[in-house]
Amino acid sequence: MSVLKRILNYGISTLIAFLCAFIYMHIILGTQPKPSTNFMRMFDWVYEYTFVYIGTIIGIIIAFLFILIDFFYLNHKLKNRRYSTVIRLIIIILIAVFVMTTHYILEKVIDVI
Repeated sequence: MSVLKRILNYGISTLIAFLCAFIYMHIILGTQPKPSTNFMRMFDWVYEYTFVYIGTIIGIIIAFLFILIDFFYLNHKLKNRRYSTVIRLIIIILIAVFVMTTHYILEKVIDVI
């Protein structure tokens, strides 16, 4: 039962990581532009592709970092704590902010990506 509970917790944490990543992508890309007409219509798919592709990669990175930190560090520290779920949620949001800040600095400031 403990393994099933852990898998369920990591699944929910992964969904939260993907939600954070897609919110970040929506902030960076802005709202979807109006559909183009004529020749430029073939480029309308770029927004959706970028939104899903980069959002998925960032979500995987956030989830991977959280699972590593939770598995090796948080499980021992939060074993019988009262607010362990809230602390884990705060940790995943902090990891998301760190990954998003790193992505923003690499993309906009240093212009590596």
